[in-house]
Parts: sequence; structure tokens; C-alpha cells
Amino acid sequence: MSDAETANHYRYFLPITTRWMDNDAYGHINNVTYYSYFDTVANHYLIHEGGLDILASPVIGLVVESKCSYHAPLAYPDALRAGLRVDKLGNRSVTYGIGIFKQGEERAAAHGYFVHVFVDRHTRKAVAIPERLRAALERLLPA
Repeated sequence: MSDAETANHYRYFLPITTRWMDNDAYGHINNVTYYSYFDTVANHYLIHEGGLDILASPVIGLVVESKCSYHAPLAYPDALRAGLRVDKLGNRSVTYGIGIFKQGEERAAAHGYFVHVFVDRHTRKAVAIPERLRAALERLLPA
């Protein structure tokens, strides 16, 4: 794991509550659940810091690419925190870096990225990132 997957490389954190159903038959959080955690931290930030109204905003973000690398198992009832940063900010898209950390740990149990392309809610055509969202995303760029 690279040094970039330590907690100090993320700009925003969200506590994540694991659920019984997150565990799989092998007794750890199932791999697909991490993508749910990724989506949760990114959208929480967009809603609470960027003013995104998920029901009415004329512009929405669609995930077009994602990846997750796993480093250590997690299991219910672990307390987690999801770290978020912006790795790349374009005119119409953003690439988030996301780390999933067991509470109290500084190294990510899993990390990855996903790309949002912002589109018109109705036409689904790519559009410029609205200014308020852009300003919020800029705050997550590396210092």
C-alpha cells in the first residue's frame, strides 16, 4: 500500500456504520459493499457541502468508472470512517480518491476511486459542474 492511502491524505471524513447484512458468508464485509461506502461519502459531501438536491437539482453526477483495492478485512460491527479527496477536477467530471478506515486506524483497509460525470438530469448530456458544487470540490483538492 502506498503512503497515499493513509488518513492524512484525505480532506473529508464521514463515519460509516456497518450493518449485519454487510458481512458475507466468509465473515467479513463483502467487496461490493465498499462501493456503497464510496457512494455514501461522496454524495454526503455533495449534498451537505455542495448544496446538491438529489431530488430536484437540474444537474446530477453519474458514476462512469470505479476501482477498489482491498488491504485488510473489516467486519460487522466495526466502526468505520470514509475519507474523501479530489484527485482530478475537470469541467464536467471529478475523480474522487476514497479510503475506508477502521475507526482508530491510519492506514486504509480499502481504497480506490470513482469518477462522476455531471449531466443534465433530463437529457443526461454532460454539462459543466455548477459553481457551488465546483467550489465544494475544490476544497477537497490536495493542498
